[in-house]
Amino acid sequence: MVSIVWISTGIVVGLLVFVYVLYTRMIRLKNTALEALSGIDVQLRKRHDLIPNLLKLARRYMEHEIAIIKEVTELRVSAEKAMGTTDPSEAARRFSAESALTSGIGRLFAVMENYPDLKADQPIIEAQQAYQEVEGHVSAARRFYNAAVADLNSAIETFPGPFIAPLAKAKPMPLYEVEDAAVRKPIDADDFLL
Repeated sequence: MVSIVWISTGIVVGLLVFVYVLYTRMIRLKNTALEALSGIDVQLRKRHDLIPNLLKLARRYMEHEIAIIKEVTELRVSAEKAMGTTDPSEAARRFSAESALTSGIGRLFAVMENYPDLKADQPIIEAQQAYQEVEGHVSAARRFYNAAVADLNSAIETFPGPFIAPLAKAKPMPLYEVEDAAVRKPIDADDFLL
């Protein structure tokens, strides 16, 4: 009789420890994914801060291409508004706005290729190099985020994750993927030649 009580107590304690370990793992995965999302925000903020300077420099030479400059400006404003929230459920909307901005900047760089004076301007060259560096950081942050989110989503979706996730207030998060087909295809400068 005494041994059954000890065995039952041991089983209950073992289950509680098991649930606690799973709970803390879920919390750790959730926090890592949120940290990765914050890292993306930092890199995107750097990109957003760089864009106005790039547009000012381009505007000096590209008086006839004001439409593309306005488009990139509007896309930046839209991306800034989408970035205003830290709610992970809004991440997909933020990533979509960023993809559109990336596409617009790609079109701007393609149009800039048509202006030899602009391509040779040292501040423009430096701004493009700085932009490429920031894009590298955004790409690295995106890879870290996607890895963290994949781990979190897998933990939530596999047993016993569906039971532990609500306790840890963990919800699936979207991957940061380049969705726009225009971003994936190479930009053809001939599309912008007069």
